[in-house]
Amino acid sequence: MRAAIETIADLGYAKASFARITERARLSSPGLISYHFTNKDELIQEVAAEIYATGGDLVRSHADGRSTAWGVLQAYVEGSVAFYATHRTHMAALIQILFHHPKAREGLFDAPNQAELDALEALLIRGQRDGEFRSFPPRTMAVIIRQSVVGMMIKIVAEPDLDLDEYTRELVTVCELATRAAT
Repeated sequence: MRAAIETIADLGYAKASFARITERARLSSPGLISYHFTNKDELIQEVAAEIYATGGDLVRSHADGRSTAWGVLQAYVEGSVAFYATHRTHMAALIQILFHHPKAREGLFDAPNQAELDALEALLIRGQRDGEFRSFPPRTMAVIIRQSVVGMMIKIVAEPDLDLDEYTRELVTVCELATRAAT
């Protein structure tokens, strides 16, 4: 998986062949890859699933011990940025797949993105129910927050010298101001 992710990130989706991945992984034959994956699409599906799973694990670890809706939302933003920052190669590969795989959106991205949006919406509803968050349309706010976080992924890949602490701090502040209940 690591060799596939690195190859896609470095060479682009179109040039990431079994032969190139084999070369990077220092395997003796592309047959070792085709033994596990019948074609490139199957490999790409597994790469995307691996990237989402890795990101999900990291974000969840940031939320451990957080009991309030705000604490979990803050952890989601901070954990997402931390994942993007520490897994830039994963992000570059994911962007390559998204923009160059012919059926990436519907086949690889829509279901995990929908699940993430559903979880974020549920969190916002919980925060409203518990009085932490003001009244707003939860799905709309979930989309706004998620799009802000996803925008960070693209920014990190495009600008390696970005001040991540500042960006994270300001993104968390924007989320807090957008959601918190009037005091």
